[in-house]
Amino acid sequence: MTWFAAGIRGPLNWPREITAGVTLAALAIPLNIGYAQIAGLPPVVGLYAAIVPMLVFALLCSSRQLVASPDAPIAALIASLLAAIAARPGSPQYVELAYAQALVCAVVFLLFYAFKLGFLASFLSEPVLVGFIAGLAVEILTSQAEKILGIRTTAERFFPELWEIITKIPQAHLWSVVVGVATMLVIVVLRRLAPALPGPLIALVAATAVVAWAGLDAHGVSVLGPVPSGLPVPHWPQVTLGQWAALIPGAIAICAVTLADGLLTARRYAEQHGYPIDANTELRAFGLANVAAGLTQSMTIGSSASRTAAMDATGSRSQIPSAVCAIVVAVLVAFFSGVLAYLPNTALAGIVAVAVVRLIDVRKLAELWRLRRSEFWIAVACLLGVPVLGSLTAVIIAFLLSAVDVVRRASRPSTATLTPGEHGRYVRGPAEGPLTVYRFESQLFFANAGTFKTEITHLADQGARWIVLDAEAITDVDTTGAGALRETAGMLRERGVTFAVARATTALRHLLAHYGLTGLTFYDSNEAAAAAYRESDHG
Repeated sequence: MTWFAAGIRGPLNWPREITAGVTLAALAIPLNIGYAQIAGLPPVVGLYAAIVPMLVFALLCSSRQLVASPDAPIAALIASLLAAIAARPGSPQYVELAYAQALVCAVVFLLFYAFKLGFLASFLSEPVLVGFIAGLAVEILTSQAEKILGIRTTAERFFPELWEIITKIPQAHLWSVVVGVATMLVIVVLRRLAPALPGPLIALVAATAVVAWAGLDAHGVSVLGPVPSGLPVPHWPQVTLGQWAALIPGAIAICAVTLADGLLTARRYAEQHGYPIDANTELRAFGLANVAAGLTQSMTIGSSASRTAAMDATGSRSQIPSAVCAIVVAVLVAFFSGVLAYLPNTALAGIVAVAVVRLIDVRKLAELWRLRRSEFWIAVACLLGVPVLGSLTAVIIAFLLSAVDVVRRASRPSTATLTPGEHGRYVRGPAEGPLTVYRFESQLFFANAGTFKTEITHLADQGARWIVLDAEAITDVDTTGAGALRETAGMLRERGVTFAVARATTALRHLLAHYGLTGLTFYDSNEAAAAAYRESDHG
């Protein structure tokens, strides 16, 4: 079993790892059932996800801590994506589509692995991720509020649904509210006083015992109902070709969230504990785990940051807990699924509500407001877009807003004029005299080419007779930038202004030559360009 423990320093503590696995199962059982309900799937589908798919990921991943599992963002995405293509949640066709969704996600993950695209995790900006996950949390909390209150809503859009929930609070079922709120309080108190204990499982067992003892199910408290027993069997999803194609955009969205959240979480713990991980290996593991999910009647799995943190807190340093969890859940569904029938739905809703409320990162939103308002508004747009427009539309809009923000900032690069300082070296300062050294601190491309031309023209208008471009910070030039450079040099030549380039790298010189800019004069330093100016007729 060396693949479970690669990278561990010192002997493996088997009792600790096995205990951590039992703890993980105690967390996974109620949460997987809850997340299956959020996704509109039968409870057993969530439990099956903690057996073969979890085991496959544990065998193949390079991270020692990352836990692969259904999680709140994945569940909410499945619900919103399948609702657009399928019949009502929970129907046989809906469930078949959920299995197919896992397989389409697997294909996307494996394509990312084949083309070594693990680096794309770095391109999902933090504001987009913070806002997107917070929006999913708001959507989930709204649905769980209905279960805790014991009410039903008819509105299909978010704000009308929210208003309907508020207006129906006086009609809430008292015992459902008591059980749901008490479950949440138990979890919160145990998290503070005894964080090592599996609070969700303890709260669920207690709530189930109280409901059974007091007969509250006969007084309107909804319970889970019968859960099929037996281990998952191989199954190919029964969906049409058109439905397979309709699942592709949603699969890309799910994989994008998993890429950002899962790979960044894995990297964080790998750095903390001093072992290497490979992003593309994680992609392969997610892909094959979702192949297992789609073929064993499970739901799509991603990464769980909360359960990964819980495993790290137990001292686990391997994937053995995931294997132990898979065994415990397999025993439960094979021999003891009957006890699950008495679980109160309001208690499960309370467990999910406590888990997802932490996904609304108010501290990070406040930090974005303080540090960069444009990124704060991107996060807010994503947060509101998820419940209002749907998860897929919201993430597309957020990506577009991020791209616009990047281009907006790139169009205003840092520039400066330089002047001779101590020992003759050029430092930032106002341009004086006919020699001007102009520093452009960005790649020169379509978004800022206009700024480049405008600022150099302004320097010529102010009387500069020699303009030296300090190109040390210019790492790349696209065709638009090359055109701007050619036009600027031509304009200065017509005005009788000498134009030169200093401190350009060898790569940049080759690139400019490739664009046909062979008539430029290059100097190794600003000082060398200034010396050439002094030796010229102008100097």
